Amino acid sequence: MEISLRELQDSDLPVFWKQLTDPQLQQMAAVTRKYHYDRNHFDQHWAKVRSDPAVIVRTVLADGVVAGHAAVFGPPSEREVTYAVGRAHWGQGVATAALTELIKLERTRPLHADAAADNAGSLRVLEKCGFIVAGRSRCFARARDKEIDLVRLTLS
Repeated sequence: MEISLRELQDSDLPVFWKQLTDPQLQQMAAVTRKYHYDRNHFDQHWAKVRSDPAVIVRTVLADGVVAGHAAVFGPPSEREVTYAVGRAHWGQGVATAALTELIKLERTRPLHADAAADNAGSLRVLEKCGFIVAGRSRCFARARDKEIDLVRLTLS
């Protein structure tokens, strides 16, 4: 499977909406925002992301099909990565390949990431890309409607 990143296009947004509103993706990610549930908030979120020159956001393609998105955001000393891959592409190395390419675009270090402590897939992706566990905390996970353990990882 060929995995690549490209600039986000308007036609990607309906795919992202479908992916981010998938209840299984929400459960796995655990920490969700208003834009995972409300199309108006989703549209506002993506308009803000796309207008912020400090954000690097890319569409993830798997054999030419939109598989998800990956981004780097935040101030220089607090840069974070985030990514989401649709369920149809889970377990195929798509997220790992996408994150590998994304971190080549962002030279700032350290980079940070957070994942639910029980999200083994995401933790594995981050560790394969060189992130190491830097700490743990608790936070409210809207998708699960409860407090969860969160792992903080860093790429130096």
